[in-house]
Amino acid sequence: MRLQRQYNWIMSRGRGLLAATFFVFCALGRAQDLPPQEGNAPPPADQLPQQEDKAKTPAEEYAFNPVKSKKAVEIGDFYFRKGDFKAAAARYLEATKWNDGNAVAWLKLGDAEDRMNDAKSAIAAWKKCLELAPNGKSAPEVKKKLEKAGTAKPE
Repeated sequence: MRLQRQYNWIMSRGRGLLAATFFVFCALGRAQDLPPQEGNAPPPADQLPQQEDKAKTPAEEYAFNPVKSKKAVEIGDFYFRKGDFKAAAARYLEATKWNDGNAVAWLKLGDAEDRMNDAKSAIAAWKKCLELAPNGKSAPEVKKKLEKAGTAKPE
């Protein structure tokens, strides 16, 4: 019986403590949002933390990584199905940077660039795909695309 009374007391007070804690944290959050008072001047510019700027950060270095290449192709497929061919092409290009031997990425890059009416880049990507996998499953399809684009069959 005593144990149940202790449990009831904790549960009844616990909710109140939880609510009080919540309100204290809300009040602290609002105190941080208040504008600085007149007596508090902002620190000099040289003491401020540096802001991250993508233009200032070094570009990501690509090394052979087939896992990241496959993931980039999957994300590119998402954008392609969505109809955002520019974003899809960017992801397929990223996939080729992670793994230059990814014939599927080159094929899909060519398809995305073809949808953006960039025939020259599409043909270059399809040729690279055929160079990597001349006897692959998609080789006949790629050869048809190249013929349709008006180029001779690559050897």
